[in-house]
Parts: sequence; C-alpha cells; structure tokens
Amino acid sequence: MGSLALETEDVSSDIYLSLGLKESDKGVGIPRVLSLLSSLLERSVQRNETLLEAKHIKDVVTVFHGLRAPTLSVRKYIDRIFKYSGCSPSCFVVAHIYVDRFIQHTEIKLTSLNVHRLLITSIMLAAKFMDDAFYNNAYYAKVGGVSTSELNRLEMSFLFGVDFRLQVSVDTFGRYCRQLEKEAAEAVQIERPMQACRIKESWSNKDDPTCASTIAR
Repeated sequence: MGSLALETEDVSSDIYLSLGLKESDKGVGIPRVLSLLSSLLERSVQRNETLLEAKHIKDVVTVFHGLRAPTLSVRKYIDRIFKYSGCSPSCFVVAHIYVDRFIQHTEIKLTSLNVHRLLITSIMLAAKFMDDAFYNNAYYAKVGGVSTSELNRLEMSFLFGVDFRLQVSVDTFGRYCRQLEKEAAEAVQIERPMQACRIKESWSNKDDPTCASTIAR
C-alpha cells in the first residue's frame, strides 16, 4: 500500500525526487519533505496563535491539547518520528492530508498545544494505511512521548474527527506534494529579505524602512 501515487505518472517524478519520496531514496539521508512539512506547520501555528491572541478568541479544546507547549520543536519532533518509526516518507504527506481533514471537520486551530499530538497520531495512521510493515501503538507512544492509553484515545478521536476517511487519491496526494514545493518557494522569499535586513543592520544602526516594508508583505 505504500506505493500510493509513486506507481503513477500523474505527478511529476521530479517533485517526488525533490521531496525524497522515491523508493530509491530510502536510506539516503533525511527526506526533504520533513523540513518542508515542518516549516509549513510551524508557520501555520504561528499564524493561528497570532490570530487567536489578536482577536481574543479561545480555541476549541480537544484531547489533542496539552496544558503547555512541548519543548521539542515541530521540526525535531518530525525528525524523531521519522528516525524511530521507519515509516516511508510518503506517510508524512498523507499525515498532512489527514491533519487538514481533521481541522476542516472539527474547526479547531492548529497551535503549539495540539500540533505534536496531531502529528504522532496522523503519522501512525498513515503508516498503518500506507506501509506494508509498521509498529504498534505502544511503540509509537514511546516515540511520541505519550502513554499507550493516551495514544489509543487520540487515535479513536482522530478517526471519528476525519469520519474514518483515510483513503487518499492520487490527485490529492499530488496536490499536497505541490503545496509543499510551493511552501519551499515562499520560505525562500521570506528568508531573503530577512537576510538582507540583517546585513544592512550590520552596516548601520539606523532604521531601514525598505527592509521593514519588505518583511511586512
């Protein structure tokens, strides 16, 4: 089952190669999809928390919410899951699709209080659905830093949250791959003006309105 979309020609093979989703890429470093997904999720969390704070909105509290944000960043958490779970890189794209479905169905906001639990649950489900071999809930619980009983509850809540819709079409998979590629381009556009500002700040301590306006876009 882990061959979803990889056996088709619907999405450019260049995108799969770039994201590290090709079968031949297994065991060759860390797939690029991990860093792109991390970046996308971190930006989404930052945007949502800024919105909630600005409008004084209380987010819907679910079983996925912790009392405080974990000290482990999203990037390090995703890298940890990949390192110890042994799941295929495609699972991270599918997990992203699952999280989107869950958010759309439940109308919760992705924040630092729930993103980690949503990740470990969605990636575990993606591995069960996609990969021929996968670890059990008890193992994923250790990897994710939660108890087995809690992960069991999270899994059931997630399944009901997505209405048990785990099937992912080739078109949907390809669309999310392209979205991740777009995320990479947007991240570069944001980082370049920030680097330019840091360089100019090293030249002078004066305010630079050009930098300020560029970052604000």
